[in-house]
Order: sequence, then C-alpha cells, then structure tokens
Amino acid sequence: MSKSARTRARNQNQQKNQQNRNRAPQARNRNQKNVLTKREVPWGGIVFFTVIGVVAVVAIAFAFMQTREPSASEAAAISGVVQKENLSRDHTGGAVQYDTNPPMGGAHDPVWQNCDGRVYDQPLRNENAVHSLEHGAVWITYRPGLAGDQLDRLKDKVDGTDYTLLSPYPNLDAPIVLSAWGKQLKVQDASDSRIDAFLRAYVKGPQTPEPGAACNGAKDTP
Repeated sequence: MSKSARTRARNQNQQKNQQNRNRAPQARNRNQKNVLTKREVPWGGIVFFTVIGVVAVVAIAFAFMQTREPSASEAAAISGVVQKENLSRDHTGGAVQYDTNPPMGGAHDPVWQNCDGRVYDQPLRNENAVHSLEHGAVWITYRPGLAGDQLDRLKDKVDGTDYTLLSPYPNLDAPIVLSAWGKQLKVQDASDSRIDAFLRAYVKGPQTPEPGAACNGAKDTP
C-alpha cells in the first residue's frame, strides 16, 4: 500500500473514532431523557378509585334492596297472611271498635306510636299503633307470658329495625301476631321463618298508605 493510501486509511479511521465518541454522549443523553420523561402508571390512584367504585356499587345495590317493593309472588308466598281492604283512614280522638284484635288498619288517632325499632313492655293503645301501620310499620304483638327465649328472638328482630314496634297484647288467640296495614299473620313460634318474610314484604311495603311518613317524633309511651 502506498504512503498516500495509508494516510487516507488512517484519516478515515480517525474520523470514525471521532464520530463514535460523539455518538456516545448523545446516546447517554437520550437514555437519561427517556428515564426522566417516561410516564409512570399511577397504580395508587387506580386502586383508590377502583375501591371507591366498588363501594358505591355495593351501597347502591343495598339501598335498592332496602327500598324495592316486594313482588306479588313474594308476598303471596307467605302462607297464612290474612288481608283486609278498604280500611278507613279517618282520624279520631276517641276509641275505635276494630274488627280484629290486634287491628290491621282503620280509623286511628292523629298521633302515631313511635315505631323506629321500638320495644315496649306494656300494651299499646290500638288507635296510636294503627296510625303507625299507616306509615308503613309492622307491629309485632305477643301474648303476655310468652317464653323468655321466644321474646328475646322477637326483640332481636325489632331492636334497631326502623318501622317496627313490639308490644304485649292481652287475650291474643295466637302466641305471636304480626300486623301491617291490611295484612296480618299469626304464628306459634318466634323461630317461624314467615316472620322474617313478613317483615321483608311489609315494612314500608307496597300496602303503605303514606309512604315516607315519619315513624318517630310522636307518642313514645304505651
């Protein structure tokens, strides 16, 4: 190889080496830029809003189950329920002669009996309790002398359950009677599954003449 050829080859090698040295910092800069500018997936935010969404769905579903009206088949499936229609809704301050004991509706006192999960240990005045039924309450009555374990079961169902009330009722022809507006069920035992079915169907159920009316702020004593 001639001297001039060797010189050209050396110059070309030097130029390549210089280009390679120039490219190295540029590559490092690109890598640094990628590290600094790449987007991080916000997993914390995603998890947070996912949990909020799940809670919202559960709350909506629960509210729907609490407020929905039972279907006709659900109510009809409760054997032994007696129904009464065309009940008077008149207000009166005097005593009312009802067709059934306890009553399941009819003329009543202008003041309702508080029914926000109330357990009373004395008999209630019919006229006040019937007004509670008009507001969507279920009134559970029991024969005085009911066994303690039976009474405890009933108290557990009523205590803290809005639009229910429990009281003794003298001379019942069944140990336990559940009454809603125009609906009544008599049972022999507090473990009867129809009690829960009746509560699900008729606490603020479709039979309620005044849905949304209050169940507290009125008469709080027997």
